[in-house]
Amino acid sequence: MNDRQNPYDPYYQQPQIVGYDEYGQPVYQQPQHVQQPQPYDPYAQPQQPQQADQGYGYDPYAQPQQPQPAQPQAYDPYGQQQPQPGYGGYDNYGYDTGGQPAAVDTTQQWNVPQQAAAQPPPPPSAPVPPDAGPTTGTGAEPDPDPAVPGQRRADRDHRTGQFSFIEEPDEDSEDVIDWLKFTESRSERREEARRRGRNRMVALIVVVALVVVGGIGYLWSAGMIPGLSDSDKDSTASTGPQKRDVIVVHLHNTKKGGTSTALLVDNVTTKQGTTVLLPNSLAVADEDGVATTLGKSVDADGTTGTRESIGTLLGTDITGTWRLDTPYLETLVDLVGNIEVDTDTDVPDTKKGASPLVKKGEAQTLSGQMAVAYATYRGPDEDEAKQLTRFGAVLRGVLRKVSDDPKTATVTVQTLAQILDPSLPEKDLGASLAKLAQHAKVGDYKTTLLPVQADGSLTDEATENVVKDILGGTVKAPAADAAVRVGVKNATGDEAGLGSARVKLINGGYTFVSGGTSAAVSRSEVVYRTAADKEKAAQVAATLGLPDDAVKQGKPAANADVSVLLGQDYKIK
Repeated sequence: MNDRQNPYDPYYQQPQIVGYDEYGQPVYQQPQHVQQPQPYDPYAQPQQPQQADQGYGYDPYAQPQQPQPAQPQAYDPYGQQQPQPGYGGYDNYGYDTGGQPAAVDTTQQWNVPQQAAAQPPPPPSAPVPPDAGPTTGTGAEPDPDPAVPGQRRADRDHRTGQFSFIEEPDEDSEDVIDWLKFTESRSERREEARRRGRNRMVALIVVVALVVVGGIGYLWSAGMIPGLSDSDKDSTASTGPQKRDVIVVHLHNTKKGGTSTALLVDNVTTKQGTTVLLPNSLAVADEDGVATTLGKSVDADGTTGTRESIGTLLGTDITGTWRLDTPYLETLVDLVGNIEVDTDTDVPDTKKGASPLVKKGEAQTLSGQMAVAYATYRGPDEDEAKQLTRFGAVLRGVLRKVSDDPKTATVTVQTLAQILDPSLPEKDLGASLAKLAQHAKVGDYKTTLLPVQADGSLTDEATENVVKDILGGTVKAPAADAAVRVGVKNATGDEAGLGSARVKLINGGYTFVSGGTSAAVSRSEVVYRTAADKEKAAQVAATLGLPDDAVKQGKPAANADVSVLLGQDYKIK
């Protein structure tokens, strides 16, 4: 009985597998009884003998294949050598002896039967792990199963082109890696170029901004920017909204008598400090409108009347009066730790035969006693301006040493234990001194003398430079109910003309400001500054009995709202 499904029948002749087709199906040897003799091919390769089948690749449930004409099988270099089965998976004796395979006739070509029809490839199945072979005693990897060239497992539908082995060199992969490196480095170079471009742009913008700011700063410091130069500031001092803090200081010499007066001006807008020295010969008006001098006013009217007279004359607001007697000045200098002054003369000591108390020179250190001696010293045949200049130098030296902190400066003032005028309490005086000290410490401080004529009236220079620019006599607008300041200059050729005009103006409710005398002129003039002052000027002309055609627009004195030049046509009564 020839039953193929019985693998244990020793008498059944199993067909021999000679290879696999392109679909992975086994190809069996053509039976001997149908094998046709083939002509001898001298170029045919001899067939390698095959080993006995060890049971690998045999399907006991497979259907027998119809014999087909033999076709040559393509050589597969990756095919595994498969063993040939014996009878039922055993050798000729019925069991595996491990012997050598039987000799095969190499004189004849292998005839591979042609399959009846091409079968479609079976669907791919999950990979099956290879069978583990016997291991050696040394624990080495099992030897691969012998296989026929081109042989594949029947349960797998894989082709050799679908696999890439590790040991095979892959030039395409190297090309891909090189291309990735090239593209990556190219992207990095582009990004680096963009980053450098952004950095250059930012640096360029910063440099341009610095150049612009530096250029503007240079032009501003050089006074070349229109509207911001010092000359423009000076020209607009009379119209700009500048804020000033002004106090008047009266130095009383308790030993020799006499007074010295100065204005301490703090320009908050321009951050500039100034000491304005006022000569005692300055002509002012008392409470009754009677002309007098500054020195007499200080002795007679005290602090309040003198402060108001100075404010009326100069057209400025004076916030308070500081009466500083010489003993308090000495104490103040000692409290701040002496001062340094550039002295212009030697001051002799009160003791005969003694060396000078103060020596002439630059940066002379003066104690309290020496400072008082220098501030009040007036040499023989010296005018008052010399002594006022020394007093101003001492005031500046004191301000350089006073603290610029308002609280500390207030403590210094309180330490003097001085009875102050009610218009300027200790706290306000300390704050004013601290502000002035800030300017004096950085060099933004100057001292100037108010020039006056022989009769005590203001000169044109004093009106323009001091009253207008420093004190801002015309900066503030007078209140609605404030009296109009009228500056009168006598050009009648008669000394009585100024007194007559004073009486008329005071009786008319105006504030009289003496402008001194000048050369005689034939016609009188009444000058106003703006169109808003035209009506005021017309009323002043009517009060003085001057014709309407005498009123005209022009440039009045800086310390007056309306200026009057009395000519010979003015009638003195």
